[in-house]
Amino acid sequence: QEIRKVVQALEQTAREMLTLMQGVHQGPGFQDIPKKCQKAREHFSTVKTQLESLKTKFPADQYYRFHEHWRFVLQRLVFLAAFVVYLESETLVTQETVAEILGIEADRERGFHLDIEDYLSGILTLASELARLAVNSVTAGDYARPLRISTFINELDSGFRLLNLKNDSLRKRYDGLKYDVKKIEEVVYDLSIRGLSKEAAGGAGEEK
Repeated sequence: QEIRKVVQALEQTAREMLTLMQGVHQGPGFQDIPKKCQKAREHFSTVKTQLESLKTKFPADQYYRFHEHWRFVLQRLVFLAAFVVYLESETLVTQETVAEILGIEADRERGFHLDIEDYLSGILTLASELARLAVNSVTAGDYARPLRISTFINELDSGFRLLNLKNDSLRKRYDGLKYDVKKIEEVVYDLSIRGLSKEAAGGAGEEK
């Protein structure tokens, strides 16, 4: 009961962050990305407090006995942390950094930690979100972003190919990555046909 109560509070915080971050997909949202990321970072301090509280609700050595209670919300929080970090620096967040953002351990030996499969699930959700962002970038007239997203997602896909995924739900999620890669490739192909990818590459060169 106690665990459920804290998990519900965590889910509410995650929903608020999700609503905030979905705003980047709207036209004016592109100008607001730094502001939205900053706001999301503030929400993570609430998440830290809530997770601190969760740790006290069960014996440390019984993490996996109760794991199902918070597994889904933790995966969503991983995705949100990964999305914020990607928007800030266009890099892939590590398991250690996500654990740090959430105020929990990266190593299972040290108590309440970020399970590797929860981390990977969150990263796969990021891939779907970036596929959506690639499409919406074009609508917003940002033709360089889909090219960068494409490079990032292809590298991510290569990384996942090296893993031997035994977990069924994770395997299913990974199968979805193929569709994300395909969706982004279509966006990039469309841009090149319309001659916009050259323009975007030129623009990116000038920005640097």
